[in-house]
Order: sequence, then structure tokens, then C-alpha cells
Amino acid sequence: MFEKSKKFTDQKGELKAKAPDDRLFKAVIGSTVKVVGQITSEENIQIDGSVEGNINSEEHEVFVSVSGSLLADVRAHVVVIEGTVKGDITGLEKVVVCQSGNVLGNIDAPRVTLEDGAKFKGNIEMDPTLPPAVNVRPSKVTAHSVDSAETAKSS
Repeated sequence: MFEKSKKFTDQKGELKAKAPDDRLFKAVIGSTVKVVGQITSEENIQIDGSVEGNINSEEHEVFVSVSGSLLADVRAHVVVIEGTVKGDITGLEKVVVCQSGNVLGNIDAPRVTLEDGAKFKGNIEMDPTLPPAVNVRPSKVTAHSVDSAETAKSS
């Protein structure tokens, strides 16, 4: 379904990457580049190399190609993973883990797609009526709190 992205030069002579579905990524972290720290992007970003830290692109897309490797938390409008991610992923619209993708971490998004063959270990939080939480873990439900809720309903 997905093939490796292709690079080309636009009319202005800028090098751009083209994702398998023809989306353009002006910001590309090359396959031989390693970034340690926080990335904040105001445009779509493609990661072919290695990133350790955090990636924030709330109004845009983060695309992790087959050669991309993240040891990072990611927060973006759309996150598409063909490579490897170890960290929590928040997609404000959706998260897609492709057939070649490998995710070890939690996913929080209103829509999540795990393609056949994708590898995933973690939790998925999907509630299309609520905005994605920022690293918030649900509290434990105890018998006492369930009993109190039932008592309140019957009153």
C-alpha cells in the first residue's frame, strides 16, 4: 500500500519529499541525520532519520518513513508511521500505523488505523467527542466509585 517516499526539486529549486500518497513535505530529517531535543514544526514534517526527544506539530502532519526511528513523544494533527516509534503519540485528527510500522507506546486520537501487519504494543485511547489528552492516564475504577455512581443514578 505504501512505498518509500521520493525526493524531488520544485520550481523554486527547493528539495522536497513526496510521501507515497503524493503529499509534500518541505521539512525532512534525512536518513543520516540524528536529532536530540525538541522539534516544533509549523509545517508538515517527514522523518527519515532518528529523533530522540519530543515532536510537536499540532496543526500539521508528522510522517515517519520506513527508515525513520523515534525515541520520542509525538503530538500532531495527523501522525503516519511506517518506521519505528518508541513513545506516546497524540493525533489531534488521526494516527495511522502502516504495515511496516512498529509502535511501542500509547496512542491517543479520535481515529486510529492499524494496518494488517503493523506492530503495536501499548494502549489506545479513542474518544471522538473529547480533544486528545496531554499524557493523562485514566484513574483506577474501584468498586466503591462504581457503587456511588449507581446510587446517584437511582436517586
